[in-house]
Amino acid sequence: MAKSVNTVAGSGIGAGPKPKAKVERQMNLVICLLSTRQFLSAEQIRKIVGGYETSKTDEAFNRMFERDKNELRDLGIPLETGRSSGLASVDGYRIDRDAYELSDIDLTEEEAAAVALAAALWDSPGLAANTHSALMKLRAAGVQVDTDAGFEDSAPAIHASAPRGIGSQEVLTTLLAAVDARRQVRFEHRSARNQPYRTRTMKPWGVVTHQRRWYLVGHDEDRGEPRTFRLSRIASVEPFGRPGVVVQPADVDLRAIVADAVTVSGPPRMAKIWVARDRAAGLRRIAATSSPGAFAGRDGTVLDIAMNSVDGLSRQVLGAGADAVVLEPAELRENVVRELRALVGGRA
Repeated sequence: MAKSVNTVAGSGIGAGPKPKAKVERQMNLVICLLSTRQFLSAEQIRKIVGGYETSKTDEAFNRMFERDKNELRDLGIPLETGRSSGLASVDGYRIDRDAYELSDIDLTEEEAAAVALAAALWDSPGLAANTHSALMKLRAAGVQVDTDAGFEDSAPAIHASAPRGIGSQEVLTTLLAAVDARRQVRFEHRSARNQPYRTRTMKPWGVVTHQRRWYLVGHDEDRGEPRTFRLSRIASVEPFGRPGVVVQPADVDLRAIVADAVTVSGPPRMAKIWVARDRAAGLRRIAATSSPGAFAGRDGTVLDIAMNSVDGLSRQVLGAGADAVVLEPAELRENVVRELRALVGGRA
């Protein structure tokens, strides 16, 4: 595995009962100091890094900055002191990127899932906005931004790898806390985008991923059986009851429950999908057979594709836009139409 950058989450920032504002300020400081090879003066940092604007006096800022520097060093972050050519006789600060990088590492499946979660949370609008703001301030101050730092343009490499279907960050955070505390939850859920929300009550066992989507798994108190719910379709979550009351059965495989729930049972059914000529390369790659065919006056190809998951194949058809049309089965065609109507309704 290639060298990785030791992210703020991996460094331990946020561990323990630190106030949220302090954690965010320290995170902003690390982002700032990793984004340039130059030494930045304390005054530049005060103007650029979000969180220091709360210090009303020089003395208050100096105390806050000294505490942050000490805590970052205690966490093993290689914070250096030095001078760049433009700083004259003023000391500046930066993070030694070579010392900050991790050596080659191998991750287990569980560790890789944790990294994927961190990447998805990093890609949240709040953190992306903070990163972009910090980079804009650096450029405005005449500081050269290091494009190899991984933060350029709100970290596109992380954005590209973040899993889909994670839904609201607040929903995910609340559910993980409830699972950890073994508390029951109520939440608003809808089965499709064009369906109304309904209140569900569950004893949550865990949150797992399947085909890059995120699912809550647990015992549905309303149905009296194990159920899965896609996180992106949950609007709000309210934990209730005493901690420790939820007990996951020892023989339960959460991943197997999700796979059974979202995968078409039995042997794969074949779907017929028309695609326009020289278009929809993704659908063409997974086709078992193909034959020439026209649709609505357009030349193209009729593909025979094994349908392992209605949702999964629907997403690929939707991704091709007007260049792909489901001919059969009706279940797949109706699902695509339903998703399209939901998209149109969302834009209205």
